[in-house]
Amino acid sequence: MTAVHVYGPAPPGATEPSSAGLTSFSIPTEMPRLFPKMSMSEVDEKVRLLAEKVFASALKEEDTKDAMALYTVQEDCPIGLHEDRERALQKELAEQQSQECAKRKKSFMLKRSQSLSLQMPGAPEWAASSPCTPEPVFHESFPDFQRVTISGDYCAGITVEYYEQAAKSLLGALFIREKYSRLAYHNFPRTTARFLRNSEDEPWREEDEIRPDIWPFPHEGEDPYSMEGVPEDLNYQLKMKDGIIHVYKSTEDLKQDRPHGLPYPDIETFAIDLSHVLAMIADGPTKTYCHRRLNFLASKFYLHEMLNEMAELKELKSVAHRDFYNVRKVDTHIHAAACMNQKHLLKFIKTTYQTEADRVVLEKGGQKVTLKQVFSSLNMDPYDLTVDSLDVHAGRQTFHRFDKFNSKYNPVGASELREIYLKTDNYIKGEYFARLIKEVAKELEEGKYQHIEPRLSIYGRSTSEWENLANWFIQHRVHSPNMRWMIQIPRIYDIFRSKKLIPNFAKILENIFLPLFEATVNPHAHKAVHVFLKYVTGFDSVDDESKHSDHMFSYKSPKPEAWTADDNPPYTYYLFYMYANIMVLNNLRSERGLNTFQFRPHCGEAGSITHLVTAFLTADNISHGLNLKKSPVLQYLYYLAQVPIAMSPLSNNSLFLEYSKNPLREFLQKGLCVSLSTDDPMQFHYTKEPLMEEYAIAAQLWKLSTCDLCEIARNSVVQSGLSHQEKKHFIGPNYLEEGPAGNDIRRTNVAHIRVAYRHETLCNELSFLVDAVKADVGNNPTE
Repeated sequence: MTAVHVYGPAPPGATEPSSAGLTSFSIPTEMPRLFPKMSMSEVDEKVRLLAEKVFASALKEEDTKDAMALYTVQEDCPIGLHEDRERALQKELAEQQSQECAKRKKSFMLKRSQSLSLQMPGAPEWAASSPCTPEPVFHESFPDFQRVTISGDYCAGITVEYYEQAAKSLLGALFIREKYSRLAYHNFPRTTARFLRNSEDEPWREEDEIRPDIWPFPHEGEDPYSMEGVPEDLNYQLKMKDGIIHVYKSTEDLKQDRPHGLPYPDIETFAIDLSHVLAMIADGPTKTYCHRRLNFLASKFYLHEMLNEMAELKELKSVAHRDFYNVRKVDTHIHAAACMNQKHLLKFIKTTYQTEADRVVLEKGGQKVTLKQVFSSLNMDPYDLTVDSLDVHAGRQTFHRFDKFNSKYNPVGASELREIYLKTDNYIKGEYFARLIKEVAKELEEGKYQHIEPRLSIYGRSTSEWENLANWFIQHRVHSPNMRWMIQIPRIYDIFRSKKLIPNFAKILENIFLPLFEATVNPHAHKAVHVFLKYVTGFDSVDDESKHSDHMFSYKSPKPEAWTADDNPPYTYYLFYMYANIMVLNNLRSERGLNTFQFRPHCGEAGSITHLVTAFLTADNISHGLNLKKSPVLQYLYYLAQVPIAMSPLSNNSLFLEYSKNPLREFLQKGLCVSLSTDDPMQFHYTKEPLMEEYAIAAQLWKLSTCDLCEIARNSVVQSGLSHQEKKHFIGPNYLEEGPAGNDIRRTNVAHIRVAYRHETLCNELSFLVDAVKADVGNNPTE
């Protein structure tokens, strides 16, 4: 029997038993910095076949289903629904008659009663007022609010066998993500890490925690472009091998092929890890378990809101000075070429024409062309231009037409105007583009509370791109305290190859990453790039995800040096080699005491579900994530690992998904770490504050509360590329702590009740998985 209990503040005069903190639940053993390799011969044949089937179905754009789970059956298919329920009922009845299953269930319940303390710090045991109505004890730092708990047979609705299978698979996937996150200096949530160490009976230690090392904002009076204090050159040797830059301490080491001791990823090991997660998303029992847990999370939040909405509001009203308008918000996904709105761009074009019409801005066919001549050749007068004739705004005609959307980057459809106004590397050395960005930065600085992370492009055409971009950044002094920079890598190998610009895929990787390694090893020889990289926080992989690829990624995929075909490599291929080079680079830069980079690709906006599996292993956080709603297993994994997701509902509304169908609200309710972002204000927004426009529309359409909005804003700061020092200043000095201890309500305006609820719920879900593993170990006669 399963019972639902609601617990609230103790009545006046009531006493509660004392409880110890969760600090005794301390956890990780030191993980090696070398990449642990595996062989395909170690992989279970069933896992390999399932993974290949998922990949194959993605290639064929089929929605094949191996096992029928309750959630997969359409409501308009009553026969299938009835048969599925009948099958589940028969399995449940057979299990009830099995003595072994009864023992295991009893063991689970015993283990559960011992581990419920993991749901919140400071509650090591449940003090039961009666055998069927346990009453939990809460730590004094946790706020009083109405709690909903489930007691009794917590496996009700799913068989023990399915529960064990799902729990082991999910924990295995979390271990895989933790491995890849730690090796690349990416974030991994402290709460999840604690539970993983507990499942291994190992202690968690704060000193073992690895986080990205972001360069702090320059102090007042400090020159952000200073080239003093540059580290000494190491004169290491660099060589690309199998698509990954290898570092050698000397020429002799290079000849002997003895690379420096850094983790160099292995494609076979990655393919094995990818196979395990791919097999999970096709596994019927795991899908059923995750679907039920996600439904429970949504229902639980509904009850939490119903019971505690007024208490949360009361908490917020008691906070002096702070409200939604003056909490820090970060636009975690925005492209520099579209960071201004269409009216701003129009005004800037008119201003430059009025003041600099005779300036030479372009060189065409060896002839220099003035701004006036450019507009004459286009048969237009800037005075007559309107936002409609500028035609940079996306609309109904761009829905599922990414090609038409890309053309919107050309004002009035003219590539010449894009070249002049929205490029860093042109005849005027990107001056107009820099001025536009500085005007956007000035508005942000005046507003104080909004920050953005604009993406600048590196294409991989030549190694000089980095030097040119760094010189543009320093020469035009575009640094701003309200901006952190990202580098986006378009997936356009096929275009370069068709024009014979590059011989193979490895050349693109070399052009992108070799200059970064050179600037890290010998910064004196590349001072401009060294300075620019201080303010770069991560890399993004961009392009149309819906583009089809005929190649199925595997450990047998051609090495980048051998990829000479005209076809574009698949998404997974791009992400693996980007991640691999970023991982090696981060380890090298960490050795040198330099800042590291995050990998934050566009993922899950369209295309195959396998994109999200790849990102689960390789990405620190992702942009979009819409396709998570198609896979309950992946959605639940992204929740358990608290993988940050930057969502852009207005952008999606014009390109791939109607606003009302956007899963952002659903993800927020379940507890996924989501933030709001603008993507391209020039194409999708109308006001001077596009980020506030996103928040306002979301709040109105989904009736989000102030606490909801402030929670999203806090998430945006946590998942952003702001430095540790800036985050401490913006959201509190203890923001890394778990639960309410990490929430400074005076800075975040997020109710302690909400933070406590999120933490307790996550701990509860993780404890289910740990219980299954520990109970299984306890039942194993060999133990």
